[in-house]
Amino acid sequence: MCRLFGFRSVIPSQVHRSLLAAENALGVQSNAHPDGWGVAFYVDGAPHVTRSPEFALGDQLFHRLSGVVSSETVVAHVRRATQGDKTVLNCHPFQYGRWVFAHNGDIPEFAGHRERLLSEIAPRLRRYVLGDTDSEVVFYIFLTQLSGFGPLSRRHSVEDAASALESTIARVRNICGGTCDESRPLLTLMVTDGDTMVATHGGKELFWSSYKQRCSDRDTCPSLSPECEAPSQTGFVNHLILSSEPLQGENVWLPLEEGDVIGVDYRMHVHTRKQGRVALPVVA
Repeated sequence: MCRLFGFRSVIPSQVHRSLLAAENALGVQSNAHPDGWGVAFYVDGAPHVTRSPEFALGDQLFHRLSGVVSSETVVAHVRRATQGDKTVLNCHPFQYGRWVFAHNGDIPEFAGHRERLLSEIAPRLRRYVLGDTDSEVVFYIFLTQLSGFGPLSRRHSVEDAASALESTIARVRNICGGTCDESRPLLTLMVTDGDTMVATHGGKELFWSSYKQRCSDRDTCPSLSPECEAPSQTGFVNHLILSSEPLQGENVWLPLEEGDVIGVDYRMHVHTRKQGRVALPVVA
């Protein structure tokens, strides 16, 4: 399977430690996930996506990119292929317009279900499926579902994106079936348009963090607030980090349970959703 990383912050921040420097940083995890990598970050509201089918930790481009990325929104992925060849077209994150998407999981016997899954994609979007992974098809099913809430070019709420993710998972599982662990599609998904970021635990582990035990930049950061070093009492946070496993360092990590959805909107207001039920803005 793969590894995911997502980051939203009130200020542009470097994610070098999370991608490369920590002992279990995303790049280090590529030792067990050697089939490609991708990093998406936003500049002036526009996504910049770099992908490669090379082994991340051995790829000089990954090292260079990790050292310069500073953004309010970042999505990164290292791939261990289950579906599709080892090519750049099959590397995550996938992008359409402002939307960026990454997946950890697998659809067993995807080839036999591919045509039915493609039929779930709006015809105007279907032609943009360029690779042969299950993940890219799932992304365009999500975009089709999201377009039911309005044009993809508009700013969508956390609730819109969460509902679209849940509908996507339901449609995929309805087509592919499988109620036992061996045949059930695993669909842990992460999406962002640069402002809104939403993720769901769909069978592969996912963790989140919104504060640190103690911020190492507390004496110099102009945006330091109580929410940086303690659970939020308002639902507003200065940063939200999502990861397939807790990363070593100062951050306090909490696990999501299967079926949980977590998201943050453009105001950095965190929302949770459990098994299709909208919860109040989260107090960590």
